[in-house]
Amino acid sequence: MSAQPTALSRSWEEVRADFPILAQSIHGHPLAYLDTAASAQMPQQVIDRLVWYHSTLHSNVHRGVHTLSQRATQAFEDVRLKVKNLLNARSLKECIFTGGTTDAINLVAHSFGKAFLKEGDRVLLSALEHHANIVPWQRICEEVGASIDVIPINDRGELILDGLDDLLTERTRIVGVNHVSNALGTVNPIEEIIARAHARDIPVLIDGAQAVAHMKVDVQALDADFYAFSSHKLCGPTGIGVLYGKEHWLEKMPPYRSGGDMILNVSWEGTTYNGLPHKFEAGTPSIAAGVGMGAAIDYLQELGFERIAAREAELLDKATERLSAIPGVRLIGTAEHKASVLSFDIEGVHPHDIGSILDSEGVAIRAGHHCAQPVMTRLGVPATARASFAFYNDDQDIDRLVAGIYSVKEIFGV
Repeated sequence: MSAQPTALSRSWEEVRADFPILAQSIHGHPLAYLDTAASAQMPQQVIDRLVWYHSTLHSNVHRGVHTLSQRATQAFEDVRLKVKNLLNARSLKECIFTGGTTDAINLVAHSFGKAFLKEGDRVLLSALEHHANIVPWQRICEEVGASIDVIPINDRGELILDGLDDLLTERTRIVGVNHVSNALGTVNPIEEIIARAHARDIPVLIDGAQAVAHMKVDVQALDADFYAFSSHKLCGPTGIGVLYGKEHWLEKMPPYRSGGDMILNVSWEGTTYNGLPHKFEAGTPSIAAGVGMGAAIDYLQELGFERIAAREAELLDKATERLSAIPGVRLIGTAEHKASVLSFDIEGVHPHDIGSILDSEGVAIRAGHHCAQPVMTRLGVPATARASFAFYNDDQDIDRLVAGIYSVKEIFGV
């Protein structure tokens, strides 16, 4: 009997077949899905796991003594161990389930902010941030009287760190920066930023939404204080994500929401809170989505992050070369170190029109400011068209993108 193929030995064509949604047609054309930076697609293995959960053990967790509740609790908490291993966290206590990256950043901004920010203090963010790592800090700063400083970027979309030490002042209480820019694909030098902040005893929050599915992340090696990501960027379901936080910070931070599992005891005289990680997990969690996220983690780890990164770099290089050769197409964000995001515009055509015409040919991209309006303002563009690639894409998807761009140019006569 021949051995079954392992994930590492399967061809990319075979891997692509794991994603049933990619087999459909849109407007009479085969789907070329190039919007992974917004949401990655789910393989059949994750879909099957969701069906298994709903079919065999759906029940509420942590509270029941009956068999289904205990099984559901075990399945859900098994995912926490998968997350710990994925990130190389020190402890399960450091792995908090959230509603996603945005929810995780809100948790840090409001809980850390209430504990450690006061009038006159400063928060340092980068000019590449998603709105989710700007607005929560603006809100807490307005509440306590703190201010925000910004690490600038150059015309290529790279952080300018020459003046970082001047921005890390005695009043800086926390630094927030994304690992990978969702708008431009820039991979930021977070190791250097963390080290320089820690030299001043300043903690660092990393928005890892665009990184965790595309590269190996080791929070201990990075020495990150907080690291946030979402399941749906990881080939899992929407509605759940993770906040990693160093235990000594989480212990000092007050609960963000109240109710359910975050409670140990309640009386009319007062309430005592549960220990970590449940202290930050109020109410019934997104159990099914969590189980699906666990299956997605298994799937990506079986493929291998080094193999995934190499495949996506290959696709990005090919797409960059092809689009760079099209007259009138300008690439936006040309950092030396990039993940598989390709933002561009076409002279004389609004990105929304680009997106609509491409969609009519079955090519799914994102068009707009990508929830990163300060980035667009800095680079002098109202919006971009953004193609984002994953390991399940292929050369034909790039061909379809290029053909679609030529259709746009023909329609607009540019």
